[in-house]
Amino acid sequence: MQTTLTREQALALLMAHNQERFHLQHALTVEGVMRWYATTLGYGDEADFWATVGLLHDIDFERYPEQHCQKAPELLYAGGADAALVHAVCSHGYGICCDVKPEHLMEKVLFAVDELTGIIGAAARMRPSKSVMDMELSSLSKKFKDKRFAAGCSREVITTGAQQLGWEMNDLLDKTLQAMRACEAWLAAEMARMA
Repeated sequence: MQTTLTREQALALLMAHNQERFHLQHALTVEGVMRWYATTLGYGDEADFWATVGLLHDIDFERYPEQHCQKAPELLYAGGADAALVHAVCSHGYGICCDVKPEHLMEKVLFAVDELTGIIGAAARMRPSKSVMDMELSSLSKKFKDKRFAAGCSREVITTGAQQLGWEMNDLLDKTLQAMRACEAWLAAEMARMA
């Protein structure tokens, strides 16, 4: 799959509907994580598509939280997205806020890692280093099991995502932690550029 949007067009579209730094940082984080997964899982030729889906996955959440994944198609089509991109974006809300089922491996990865990046990001902010670079899998696993930590991030969704992928939970945690390490410096540079 290829995207019809350039990265610049996708970023402009995201920023037309999202201004809060928290939402922008989350979008960029998931973009970087999805690009890493595409390359790591052997879909390097589709990395731009995976990354664009990650970037735009919450396009409607800031302004339309009650219509999440329902308002997205309208916003995406108006911005020049194609049907494959729209389906992929909406699929991360399957069973939560829409009935678009994740079918492609990329959609299943997005479903699994979206909430997980929030837990990892929250855990990193609590560390003296404020970084994922020195975070151990065992530490992340403890945070994941503590339902009070980053309580807004659904463990049920993440667990369902791991099951859809056929992965053990520790495998998903480890891979996503690696992905966030790989894009941490890039993410910091992107956020600085937006300041």
